[in-house]
Amino acid sequence: MAVKKVAILYKADVNVNPLDILPEHEEMIRKVVPHATVVRARNEDELLDFAPECEVLCTWGLYKPQKFVSAAKNLKWIHGLSAGFDGIISLPEVSAARMTLTATKGIHGIPIAEHTICMMLMFMRGFHLLPERQKNKEWKRFLEADELQGKTVGIVGVGEIGKVIAEKCKHLGMKVLGVGPRPVQNEFLDRFYLIQDLHLMLPQVDFLVLVCPLTAKSRGMIGEKEFQAMKDTAYLFNLARGKVVDNPAMLKALKEGWIAGAGLDALDPEPLPQESELWSLPNVIISPHMSAISPYYMQRAAKVFAENLRRYDCGEPLLYQFDWDKGY
Repeated sequence: MAVKKVAILYKADVNVNPLDILPEHEEMIRKVVPHATVVRARNEDELLDFAPECEVLCTWGLYKPQKFVSAAKNLKWIHGLSAGFDGIISLPEVSAARMTLTATKGIHGIPIAEHTICMMLMFMRGFHLLPERQKNKEWKRFLEADELQGKTVGIVGVGEIGKVIAEKCKHLGMKVLGVGPRPVQNEFLDRFYLIQDLHLMLPQVDFLVLVCPLTAKSRGMIGEKEFQAMKDTAYLFNLARGKVVDNPAMLKALKEGWIAGAGLDALDPEPLPQESELWSLPNVIISPHMSAISPYYMQRAAKVFAENLRRYDCGEPLLYQFDWDKGY
């Protein structure tokens, strides 16, 4: 049955996603359902009169539009413009009904992979120390400078993003190991481990990269035991969610030298409080959950939603559907 009413709820926000939905993106969406009414709003109050008959909501997965969802008695499907649903799935009406949810996937790999490799190179070439030395006009070489070639990277979560990271690392001459809940075949992986065998991989890696979803099983997955299993020359990179890592254990590992350092794009909580010790540690690089940001993000995201909207309108299976049993 043809869809009749679609709501788009999104506002550019420097602390969430600074990139906006532009008129050309809205036009791309409207073209696939010319028979439907598509309303764009920047806050949920603007949609409350439209909500009762709305069938589809497109929004940011971290939003919690409680008033709109409560009023949208005919809501059938929510599409998240982000990869995660941390906000949406917290709404009682959504979780109780196990509502159909789809995510925006397949678009984050390039920027997140480049961001990860950038942090690797910063540590290898001493760039994490250079700004302070330049500020102090200190001519001091980073004698520990190293190379990526020949290093081993372990990727936890070999999905859409992990596969791009694996490819780029392989092209840089690295050995690439993967970890996940189910076997993955990929030409850029030298070896794959099931998640229950994570402890077999950890002692081998020079870089541990987290790009797995946050679920009940992955929450706090990297803790004291895991840090102690890593080499003291290894680095952790969290591009997933802050809660995947046991924060007190990570802080202890960084301060006591269990690992060499960490590149953190995902932290817990966010924003990171000013009093957090992580800010002042010389072996930590912090980026404010920005690894997926790209000038091409919204064009790619709108294309994914437009394709899913076309599928929904035609009664075809949706892409990137949330699995309530798995939690991602």
